[in-house]
Amino acid sequence: MKKLHIITPVKDSIDLTLQTIEAVTGSALSVPHTYFIYNDFSTPENTARLAEAAEKYDFTLVNLADLTSHPSPNYLLTLQTAQARAIDEEAGLLIVESDVVVQKDTLQRLFQGALEREHCGIAAAVTVDEAGVINYPYEHARGQENQVLKTSKHCSFCCSLLTLDFLRAFSFKELNPEKSWFDVTISHEALAHGFSNYLFTCLPVLHRPHSSRPWKQLKYKNPLKYYWLKFTKGLDKI
Repeated sequence: MKKLHIITPVKDSIDLTLQTIEAVTGSALSVPHTYFIYNDFSTPENTARLAEAAEKYDFTLVNLADLTSHPSPNYLLTLQTAQARAIDEEAGLLIVESDVVVQKDTLQRLFQGALEREHCGIAAAVTVDEAGVINYPYEHARGQENQVLKTSKHCSFCCSLLTLDFLRAFSFKELNPEKSWFDVTISHEALAHGFSNYLFTCLPVLHRPHSSRPWKQLKYKNPLKYYWLKFTKGLDKI
């Protein structure tokens, strides 16, 4: 990997997204990098705010409405487009979702950690709440803080680096277009292609789960309604 392509998929929730953007662009990164925001049919008002932020924070805004008429979520198109760009520029692909705030050294240390580990497919930063407690989706790592864990469990894309070698080995064009989210599938594909995945519990990032898609909070507040929406409307296919 000669550089990093950092991406943040966005669907409204702009105030929180701007915190993500500010943290990413304020990172202490010595590796060459480019930052892309993939705007997945945010409202016109929020799209305008993203355009203003692009000038202030110097990132590339990709409006998916210019590429497709398919309704949100368009995570598959985002991943496929980002993979092609990363491979073309010999870059690793670092996904930071819009409900995550990284620390100043997170991204550089994640990049370095991936380089130092042979056959690394995915390097993921652990997620924590405001109190610093490991939270969704990595509760299984509680009690194993301040380590680097080789893991067979899936790596969430909250804050994860997909190495160039892995990007070259598995095409995202093979992913199932009937699904909405792909972190589980891609994590398993990394292992199936002979790579190792690592969870860096020494690199905590603040995570506010599902802030960009508030309806998913129903999974915890009203699970019956969540699963009714999930199965009747075909939402949240993993």
